[in-house]
Amino acid sequence: MKKLLITMILGLLAATAMAGPKEEKNKTLVLKFYDIAFNKLDAEGVLPFIAKDYIQHNPEVANGVQPLQDFIRYIKANSPNSRTVIKRVIAEGDLVMLHVHSQDKAGERGVAIVDIFRVKNGKIIEHWDVIQAVPEKDANGNGMF
Repeated sequence: MKKLLITMILGLLAATAMAGPKEEKNKTLVLKFYDIAFNKLDAEGVLPFIAKDYIQHNPEVANGVQPLQDFIRYIKANSPNSRTVIKRVIAEGDLVMLHVHSQDKAGERGVAIVDIFRVKNGKIIEHWDVIQAVPEKDANGNGMF
């Protein structure tokens, strides 16, 4: 019984440790960045959030701060009314994951995006994403969000 109690306490402590101040700080950083980048479409405004040696895993965007800024400028020039709505935010350690509904213009079905960011020393250092079009109909009736 004593071993079971110790195991339960250790498990509870481990679970609690996952959502600490570091994760909250990282979530705040990523959420501010995302709003500036993909709602305000402010390519210059992202500079305080991005590490100089930024690593990008999206196959359409090269590594580095400048290619990210160029991508934001491209969106602003081609889809100036695009908007994102963050549906979920999860943080663990140095990673922050966003589940996002993005639309080029109001009324469109848009796309579902899962963005994963790695934060190091208070800056976003790495990014992965998966993007899927929101279908007109889904087989399960659950929707994308």
